Amino acid sequence: LKNAETYKTQIFKVLDPEKTIVRDNSEWLESMNFADVLRLASSYTVARMMERDDFSKRFKEGRPIGVHEFMYPLMQGHDSVALQADVEFGGTDQTFNLLMGRHLQELEGQEPQVVITMPLLEGLDGVQKMSKSLGNYIGIDEEPKEMYGKAMSIPDELMMRYFMLVTDMSIEKQDDMAKRLESGELHPRDAKMQLARTIVRLYHGEEAALEAEEEFKRVFQQRALPTDIPEYAMDAPTEPIFVPQFCTDAGLTASNGEARRSIKAGAFKVNGEKYTEENLTLEEGMIVQVGKRKFVKIKFN
Repeated sequence: LKNAETYKTQIFKVLDPEKTIVRDNSEWLESMNFADVLRLASSYTVARMMERDDFSKRFKEGRPIGVHEFMYPLMQGHDSVALQADVEFGGTDQTFNLLMGRHLQELEGQEPQVVITMPLLEGLDGVQKMSKSLGNYIGIDEEPKEMYGKAMSIPDELMMRYFMLVTDMSIEKQDDMAKRLESGELHPRDAKMQLARTIVRLYHGEEAALEAEEEFKRVFQQRALPTDIPEYAMDAPTEPIFVPQFCTDAGLTASNGEARRSIKAGAFKVNGEKYTEENLTLEEGMIVQVGKRKFVKIKFN
């Protein structure tokens, strides 16, 4: 439920909450008895289930597949039945599950839902799909400066894909920009700044987008510190602190694992200098930084 609240915070950046109904599938799944579950399981064959890319690949490689894993597509498909869904929207990696909804709806005498799929978006590393667990994401509820800075780290070769998938730029303007980039008329940096500005504008407004751009120019092009480094108040430690846990507690990273990766990559800095140890003696006024965009100033209680 706690995680669901964070999803609502994000989705209502896009959807109008006054026109949106949020349902928990526990409404219909929790009331099912074992006979209901067996009836649902009987609606699909193992042979058809093995057509799912993930299952077929693992089977060929001799990797285990739990029987319970077959239930997930059935549960998601049953959601479509319970909601009497007209349309289900998802990534291309969900195609099998989305089509399961159509199949189960037909069995229940409902008109099968329309399935709309979208390509998966590569993350900031330019390789793997955008994922919070991989730390290669731009969060739509992040602060404007953080969002702008992350957008500026997108690989050049992915810029037009981001314009296509996550902005409101028209196809005609996208085509024109791609031609200008290819001819050298438009510098990739300028195109990327427009991308970053557009992304921030969509979620925070024009004024915030322009302010984020000015701050980015000041910090990264002029090599200055941010004007509003947040203070992190804490009790003065009596011994060196464990850096990964500190980074997580201070909001510099989403997890200890991400902090360790940042330290290993040389992205953890103390007063502007790279720091590669996992233990650190803190001092009041010290500026701790992860990557190019996250800073805190140490303040003792």
